[in-house]
Amino acid sequence: MQQQQQQQLVKRWFETWQRGDFHHLPLTDDFTHTSPFGVVEGKDQYLALVESNRSKFLGYRFILHHQLYGEDKACVCYTAEQGTFRLDVSEWYFFQHNLIAAVVAYYHIGEIRAERGLAPAE
Repeated sequence: MQQQQQQQLVKRWFETWQRGDFHHLPLTDDFTHTSPFGVVEGKDQYLALVESNRSKFLGYRFILHHQLYGEDKACVCYTAEQGTFRLDVSEWYFFQHNLIAAVVAYYHIGEIRAERGLAPAE
């Protein structure tokens, strides 16, 4: 898959989310989504999860920071904003047959435990 096609798929992914039109995401039937919340396997299961949690998935504005493209994959770092909520995300996209076959998302979902906190610099 050419880089230009990959860029168009990623652009379509974000535009589709921003419109709230998640039923038209360019996904393979065996799409897999991995995030700090776990793994969702299958396009239908993923769309059902989004449908059941619309307020948590929809209504975001996306600020793209960095994009890297490789053979059949891409990585995008962005900030998602929903009202006063902001989430910094790095996502890997894996492509197959001009669709997105998998997304692996990395972001922080909670407070940092005290034992994992950093000490101030001396």
